[in-house]
Order: sequence, then structure tokens, then C-alpha cells
Amino acid sequence: MQKYSIALRPPTLIKLVQLIFVALLIASCTRGESNVASGIRQQVFHMGNSSEPQGVDPHVVTGVSEHHIVQALFEGLVLKNPYTLEIEPGVAESWSISEDGRVYVFKLRDNAVWSNGDPVTAHDFEWSWWRALQPALGSQYVFMYFPIKNAERYFNEEITDFAEVGIKAIDDYTFRVELNNPTPYFLQLLDHYSTFPVHRPTIEKWGEPAESYTRWTRPENIVTNGPFLLDEWRLNKHLIVNKNDRYWDAERVKLAKIIFYPYETGPNVERMFRADQLHYTQDTFIERLPWYRENKPDHISISPYAGTYLYRLNTSREPFNDKRVRKALALTIDRQKMISTILNDLFTPAYTITPPNLLGYQPPKLFDYDPAQARRLLADAGFPDGEGFPEVELQYNSNEQHRKIAIAVQQMWNKELNINVRLQNKDWKVYLDDESTGNYDISRGGWIADYVDPNSFLDMWVSGSGLNRTRWANSRYDELVLEIAPQAKTREQRYAAFAEAERMILEDMPFIPIYTYASHHFKHPAIKGMPPNIMSYYNWRYVSLDPDWAAAAGESH
Repeated sequence: MQKYSIALRPPTLIKLVQLIFVALLIASCTRGESNVASGIRQQVFHMGNSSEPQGVDPHVVTGVSEHHIVQALFEGLVLKNPYTLEIEPGVAESWSISEDGRVYVFKLRDNAVWSNGDPVTAHDFEWSWWRALQPALGSQYVFMYFPIKNAERYFNEEITDFAEVGIKAIDDYTFRVELNNPTPYFLQLLDHYSTFPVHRPTIEKWGEPAESYTRWTRPENIVTNGPFLLDEWRLNKHLIVNKNDRYWDAERVKLAKIIFYPYETGPNVERMFRADQLHYTQDTFIERLPWYRENKPDHISISPYAGTYLYRLNTSREPFNDKRVRKALALTIDRQKMISTILNDLFTPAYTITPPNLLGYQPPKLFDYDPAQARRLLADAGFPDGEGFPEVELQYNSNEQHRKIAIAVQQMWNKELNINVRLQNKDWKVYLDDESTGNYDISRGGWIADYVDPNSFLDMWVSGSGLNRTRWANSRYDELVLEIAPQAKTREQRYAAFAEAERMILEDMPFIPIYTYASHHFKHPAIKGMPPNIMSYYNWRYVSLDPDWAAAAGESH
């Protein structure tokens, strides 16, 4: 939870404030030039960014809404090209890889600087990665470092000397990383914000290195190294970043400013987009998609997405400590019916955590919609026809789509299993805090690939992972994902280990996969440099607003 000295408002009040602000924004459109028109003219990008961000510390945050902001403020060793998803230079201008695939040597560019003018050096990366590996920090993405030699042992305090970890600044501009085993996706990990550098003097000025949510991330204090600078953050209203003229590739950056708006409900976002107050939204309002498909197809972007919508189950709580109960819940969700009736056929049913055919990997399918089998399992668990089943709670973060899915699932479970599930809508920060502390029964979740590899969906469930949050653990699963798969000599052997691990977790069912995502955005036609791709990834260096489009279309009020 955000630990700024600002009291967290109840979700209903937050919604009211957001609704009032949306109304004021829309009303302002009638009084002059719209955000869209002025933004195109001034290169100011207005983005509907779903939830209020939990923070902007790259070693602490975990959400998609935070990801967009952190990618604007910070930069790691490498970047991805949004058109090809291939790795390209970031702070590192070049790198070499040893013949055995275990040693990476990065040469950092000498013109990369922090926003206060300090040079970005290999020592910044060494210290930042040391910080991310501190158990007290509680980084939920710490497992991203575990391919590195001794990183996991250091994090688990099996060794205490950081010099034994395969992370070393050779000199100011040479950074060496040694891995446990060859890792095909390692460079992709370095494009993830959890491996970004942070400015040591600033962090130490405002707190301890392993302390999260201190004052170092406030606009007046923060020092960053990305293409944009944090200018203003008004909770539940907007977060503004301005172009960083000190950024090493500033000439490529076309946008002067990005304004992120934290609106969580589909109707609000659609109204703002329709009123020309937003250029782009993280999600659409699904109920309006048929109209846009028919009338304004150039104002929406829909494409395949490497992500899975799911429900986490707290396996430490009764009755979810019984896998028969967990499987009964999974078997009574009619995914296709739900997708067809309330999701406009936008997604596809999911029966595994890993989307099908990700880099050629085909996950095993072990179950389907089967209410009869579910009732037998529930009876075997001691709840025949739902008798004696306690009332439990399904929590979801504020979002109209999440609410409708929760209602549909609630009704299916009641109809087929005769059990009652209470629904609880929570503000994003409360929802994240309750999930991470285990203060929930069933929790809506979703997982988007951090890199293009099946491992991105499987290593989050290992024991002790901060992203697991189900309290489920299995030593054989850990061995398959953390040891056997990385040491595999061929892709076939590696995928076989993944398939065994996935069969194991599907047998235990600590989560319920529901559907495979498709990315769906309201997107103004003037936007350039945000091509669709399976990760819905974009690189702010490429993004701009086409002024010629505005002139041709007469885009103004």
C-alpha cells in the first residue's frame, strides 16, 4: 500500500471524486480546445491508465498501471523494440556473451546521466541490484534475479557476502553478470523495471535502502534516468511526466509530456475518450466495442495478448486448503458462455496458466467445464450439495469488467454447487495489500508475460515468490522450474519440464485460470509508434502524435 502521509479514501468516495472530475473534464471540452486536439498540437499525450499507481519505485511495484509510468521515468541496460519485441540498447550501448552462455559483459554508454546530472555507471547497477536482493525490501519480482549466480542463495541468506553473487562493476562503464546456467530469455529480463537502476544518494537521503515507499519517490525528491521526469502526482486525479532533456536519446523522444489518469471503470474511460479527453486507454469499455467496431474501427486496437485472467485461492484458509474444493470451483465456471454473453467474444477460455503456443510451448489441458464432477468433488470434500460450506468472499479491484465477471461466477457457483460467495470490491491499493498479506479467500488476478517465454508464467508460483500469494508450495514444482528446466540441454527437454510442472499445479489448482487475454484499447488514430504486439508493449521513445492527422481531420472543438 502507498505509505505516503495521505489518508486512503474509502473506495466509494474515490469513485465519487473520479466521477466528478470526469464530468468536469468532459464539460471543459465544450468551452474550448479538447485535450486530444491541444495534445496533438503540443505533443502532450493523455492516457487513461486504469488504477491509481501504488508507487513508482521500480524494485517494489508490480502492476500494469505502474509499469507504464516507471518505463517513462527509468531505463535499464536494454530496451525492446515495440515493432519486433527484439532487444535493443538502453543504458548499455553494447554487450558480449560468453560461448557457454553464462557470462554477459555490458559496456555502458558514457552519455547516460541521472536527471540531476550525475553519470549513470556500472556501480549504480551493482548497488541497485544489491538493493533489489535485500529480503527486507520485499521485492515481489526478486525471482527475476535468480538466474544470476548465487542471487537466490544471497536473497535466502544462505550466503552473506554479496561479492559471491555474479554481479560486478568492473569499472565505471563495464558491468559483468554471471549466470547459474544459460538462460535464453535473460536479456529480456533486463528490460523489466525490477532490474532498473535507482539513484543511491537520493534513496539514502530519504530512508534506508531496503525501506519501501519512502519520500524519495515524491516529485520534488525523485532522481531518475529515463526519457521523462516526474512533475506532478495528484492522487486519484492525475500523474504528469515531462520530457527529460538530459536523457541520452532525448532527440528521439517526440512527446513533451504524458498525463496519466487513474480511472478504473469502463464507462468513465469511454466517456472521456468519446469527449476527446484521452488519446489512449489501458482498456476499453467492452460493452461499447460493438459500436466502435461498426462506426469507428480506427479508434480501437484489439490484438492477441500473452496474458491470463485468473482467480487466486488462499490455500491456507478453509475450505480452500482442500484441493477438491478448489477443483470443484474451477470445473463450474462456464468460460465460453461468460465470454460470449458479457465479454463480447473478446477473449478465449483458459484452462492453463500459460497461453497456448507461446514460443511453440503447448500447455497441458487437464479439465473442462464439468459441473457433475464438481459436485462429486465437493461432496467428497464434506459439502454434499453445498451443505455446510461456509460463506466466503471473492475480492476484486474496482473495475466494471471485474465486477461483471465476479457476478457471473458467483451465480454459476451458486447454481451448480449451491454455495454462497460474497463479492467485495476494493480500491487498488487495499486490494494489493490484502492479497500480498493473505487477507482474502478468493482474489481476482491476472498475469501478463514480462518476457516472451513460458517461464514468465511458471516461475511466479515457486515457493516464496512474492507473486504467488496463494500460500501454495511444492518442492518438486520448484525443482522443475528453478533447476531442471534451466539446466535442460534442448528446448524439448526444457518444455517437458515446464509441462510436468504445469500438470502438477493444475492438479492442485491454487488458482483458477479463466480466460486468455486480448489487448483492447481505445486508441486515437493520430498516435504513432504504438504498434500492437502480444505483450501490448510500447517504448515511449517511439511514441508521438501526428500533427498532420489533426490538420487533415480538423480535430478540434
